[in-house]
Amino acid sequence: MPLGQLPVPNPPPATAMSSWRKDHLGASSSEPLKVIIIGNGPSGICLSYLLSGYTPYVKPDAVHPHPLLHRKLTEVPGVSILDQDLSYLSEGLEGRCESPVALLFDALLRPDTDFGGNMESVLMWKHQKERAIPHVVLGRNLPGGAWHSIEGSMVTLSQGQWMGLPDLQVKDWMRRKRRGLRNSRATAGDIAHYYRDYVTKKGLGHNFVSGAVVTAVEWGMPEPSGSEARNPRPLFQVSGFLTSKDQSQRPFSLCAHNVVLATGTSDSPARLGIPGETLPFVYHELSALEAATRAGTVTPASDPVLIIGAGLSAADAVLYARHYNIPVIHAFRRTVDDPGLVFNQLPKMLYPEYHKVHQMMREQSILSPSPYEGYRSLPEHRPLLFKEDHQAVFRDPKGLQKVFGVSLVLVLIGSHPDLSFLPGAGADLAVDPNQPLSAKRNPIDVEPFTYQSTQQEGLYAMGPLAGDNFVRFVQGGALAVASSLLRKEARKPP
Repeated sequence: MPLGQLPVPNPPPATAMSSWRKDHLGASSSEPLKVIIIGNGPSGICLSYLLSGYTPYVKPDAVHPHPLLHRKLTEVPGVSILDQDLSYLSEGLEGRCESPVALLFDALLRPDTDFGGNMESVLMWKHQKERAIPHVVLGRNLPGGAWHSIEGSMVTLSQGQWMGLPDLQVKDWMRRKRRGLRNSRATAGDIAHYYRDYVTKKGLGHNFVSGAVVTAVEWGMPEPSGSEARNPRPLFQVSGFLTSKDQSQRPFSLCAHNVVLATGTSDSPARLGIPGETLPFVYHELSALEAATRAGTVTPASDPVLIIGAGLSAADAVLYARHYNIPVIHAFRRTVDDPGLVFNQLPKMLYPEYHKVHQMMREQSILSPSPYEGYRSLPEHRPLLFKEDHQAVFRDPKGLQKVFGVSLVLVLIGSHPDLSFLPGAGADLAVDPNQPLSAKRNPIDVEPFTYQSTQQEGLYAMGPLAGDNFVRFVQGGALAVASSLLRKEARKPP
C-alpha cells in the first residue's frame, strides 16, 4: 500500500474518505502527517481536543484559591495557557502527582478539589481553528481505549468528577443521561460511554481511526525532497493493520513528523511464569470470568474459581464472583496487613466494597470455619503449577505444598505496557534502560514540561507510559505535548 494511504474499517462513502484524506494528509497523500497519536484512551482524546484548536484561557474574573498561581495567571491576561511558560506557572504547586504540569492543569480545571471544594474551573475554552494541528489518533478499540474492555458495572477507583475531560464535566453528562454516581464514583460502563460521547460532542471523530493495530514505529528516515527543505527533520514511519467487522486485516503505513505514545499499560497482562499457565482454563483478564458466567460454564455448583492477586483487579474479580454466588479461592503472596497492599492505602469511607474484600481476606485467614461461605483466602501462598485436570499447586508459608481443584483460574497480578512495535520494545527510552519498562517504577524518560522523549526528538509519551497513572493527571501531559507541538509549528519558516 502506498505510504500515507490509510484505509479505515468499514470505509465510508467516497466523499467522506476524500474529506478524511484531505484533513489528515494534505493535498498529497504522500505528504507526512504532522502528528500521529497511538492510543485513543483519555490521554489521546484530551490531546486531540487540544490539537483541534480548542484553546484554554483564564476567565477574566477568575480568582484562583492558590495565591501564588493566581498572581501568575493575572500577569499576562488574554494569553492562552498553551502559550505561557508552563514551568513558571507550575512552580510551588503540590499535590498527589509528581508531574508539575499535571498538577498545574488539574489546579486550573479543579481548583480546590483536594480540599473538598467544588469550585468551577478557572478556564474558558475558545475554538480557534487556525491553531489546530492536523493529527490522527490510532486505537485498537472505540474511543475510550481500555475502558471498553472493563466490566461495565465495576465502579471507578477515582471519584467520578476526576474522570472528566476538559469542558464537559462527568456529572453534567450523567445528569443529561439520567444516570447517577455511586458513592461519588461512576461505573466503568458510564465512563466508556462518556469518552466515546466526548469525541462526538467535541467534533473530534474525523481524527480517530478505530481497529488500528500498530506493529512498527521507526524513525530516522529523511524527509521527502522539497518538503520543508529549509527545516529538515527526521521522519517517523508508523506501520500496522486495520481490522474490520468481518475480522479482515488491511495493512497501512504512514509517515509523520511527530509520534505520541498514549497506549496505557493494560495491553500485556503480567504472568506468573510457572508451568501450566497456558492451559485453556487459565486466564489473565476479568472478562474471562464474565464470559464463563454468562455461558453457564461457571456456576455456584462449580469447583471454586481461583483468583490470584491482591490488587484492585483481583478485588473486582472477587466482588463479581460473590455477586453471582460463585465459590472463590483467593491466593496472594503478601500478608494481609502488608502496608504495600492497596487496600491499606484507600480511605474506608470512599471505598467500602474494597475494604469489604480486605476484611474477607483478613478474617477468613484467621477464623475457622470461615465466616464467608464460598470464599477462602490463601495469604502468603505462591503458585507452583497448574495441572491439566484443573488442579492448582501452591507452596504455603511453611513451605508445604497444597493442591486445590478449580474450575477456572484468573491471574490478576498487574499488566505491562506493550511497546513491541518500538525498536527494542522501547527499553532504551526508559528512565533506567537496564531495567524493564514499568509505568510505576521505570516509565519512559520524558522532558517534564514537554513530555518529549529525552532520547528521541519528535517522540512523545504521555499517560501511564510517562508515569501519570490517573485520568485526573494524564491531562497535564496532553497540555505539555500540545504546547510543545504548537511552539514547533510557530518556529517553522514561512
